[in-house]
Amino acid sequence: MSTLVKYIVDEKGKKIAVLIPIKHWTKISEDYKKLQWKVEILTCIKDALMEVKSISNSGKKLQTLKSYL
Repeated sequence: MSTLVKYIVDEKGKKIAVLIPIKHWTKISEDYKKLQWKVEILTCIKDALMEVKSISNSGKKLQTLKSYL
């Protein structure tokens, strides 16, 4: 995937911004949203596992899936 990248520099020649084609920005943005969704799901799973571990360590009996349903 060839990308035409343009940099914006300040008066000292330091790069301060970048311009990329909208097609590439759209792809980057979509990929970022997918990654955010994955992180959210994995965080929820991690929290649930920590909750189960905490309940198990407290000595309380856990409800089975069968009894829940």
